[in-house]
Amino acid sequence: EAGPVLPLYIAEPEWWGQATHSARQWDFIAECLRALRVDLAALGAPLVVRIGDAVETLEALRLLFGDVALWSHEETGDAWSYARDLRVASWACENGVEWREAPPAGVVRRLKSRNGWAQRWDRRMARKVTAAPAFGSPSQSPEPGPIPDAADLRLAPDSCPERQNGGRMEAMATLESFLHRRGRDYRRAMSSPVSGFAVCSRLSPHLAWGTLSSREAAQAGWARLAELRAGDLGPARGWIGSVRSFLARLHWRCHFMQKLEDEPAIERRCMHSAYEGLRETASDPIWERGADEPARLAAWSAGETGLPFVDACMRSLRATGWMNFRMRSMLTAVASYHLWIDWRRSGPVLARFFTDFEPGIHWSQMQMQSGVTGINTLRVYNPVKQSLDQDPEGAFIRRWVPELSRVSDRHLHAPWRMDPAAQRGAGCVLGRDYPEPIVDHEAAAKAAKALVYAVRRGEAFRAEKEAVMKKHASRKPGRDAGPRRRGSSAKAEPGQLELDL
Repeated sequence: EAGPVLPLYIAEPEWWGQATHSARQWDFIAECLRALRVDLAALGAPLVVRIGDAVETLEALRLLFGDVALWSHEETGDAWSYARDLRVASWACENGVEWREAPPAGVVRRLKSRNGWAQRWDRRMARKVTAAPAFGSPSQSPEPGPIPDAADLRLAPDSCPERQNGGRMEAMATLESFLHRRGRDYRRAMSSPVSGFAVCSRLSPHLAWGTLSSREAAQAGWARLAELRAGDLGPARGWIGSVRSFLARLHWRCHFMQKLEDEPAIERRCMHSAYEGLRETASDPIWERGADEPARLAAWSAGETGLPFVDACMRSLRATGWMNFRMRSMLTAVASYHLWIDWRRSGPVLARFFTDFEPGIHWSQMQMQSGVTGINTLRVYNPVKQSLDQDPEGAFIRRWVPELSRVSDRHLHAPWRMDPAAQRGAGCVLGRDYPEPIVDHEAAAKAAKALVYAVRRGEAFRAEKEAVMKKHASRKPGRDAGPRRRGSSAKAEPGQLELDL
């Protein structure tokens, strides 16, 4: 309605140089851009792609066209992208360029209080989805430009052979298959990596990079609920619970992104200041006798901790770019408690491996699962118990840690309990074919809990905890939007929340 449109995507090498970004993420985006270029050409305005600084690129186009306006979506990104947005805002103001930003999800800019946020989310998600318009392109449209590859952005080689494909058609097909075929057992089977790859929605990279909007996903979920309730409730009963759980997690996705919007510093600073420096200043002989922190971080990152289920999850993540939420939480907890690594050092590693990296969710969850928010119950996972619970037959371990493929079911989850003769018989001598455990996981967990709980004593801790709760804790959500709560509207959040999308 406002005039000719020039669709523009700027690939910023400096942004891609951040420690949280990787070639697997760009490869997904490049597929999205190629599909978007085809779709936009059919609408009359081919996509223009440029590599470089955002302000320099925008200024070159302003000089070419003269009178321009800038439209974009609101982004809840990292500190770098926030600083870039400030530069763009300054450029727009200096040059009389109107800049309009549209909210793509339920995150609210300049929010003063969380009260009423859930209801606002419901209203936003219920708004009508805008149909794709027919564009008029500028008369002097510039060359579209090539879509760069990862090497053009100076990204390191990053093998991810089982990564999801990008693109709008992929997003819509994934949504349809989840709501109508794959998702029936979602609520029951999401926690295990054996079943999670199939039953979880797998929409997270599409939501993160914009080939699907939260509004579209929510409205598709509501429509599916209505369809199920109108039919035979017998066969639909399992489906209804799973679709409700999916809608709850869409709500919680925005809830966690809102935390970063409200307090950008949580990307680099503990929500509760009492935990600052804990892993540098407090320690225990169990870590001092073993490998130093860089070595522990390297072993964890490579899937070489000697804890089979942990290593299988990490290796699977490296190969696929995705992992179900409980296993993401376990990987973070093992790094934070058993290996006593600060979340600011383990966080970028996981971010690079996640094809669906979303800063607001990532940093909130890194803090939550590391026990430094002050408002969440500690979740110190026992990796052997998780292995027995989630992979009792060992299929997941044997696929991703083939060194252990001949180890008996009895010893697979804790191979260090094998005697030397059993190790030789299974073709897996610890320390040669597969690492010995980098740490005694039970003793390390005990020491970590003692150190973290010790911080929680005292009035000063409780006073700051109340402030954190007031700013970030969840309120009662709306109907079909999230978990129900009783009593006070503001409460400490649960220690475990399955955000599986």
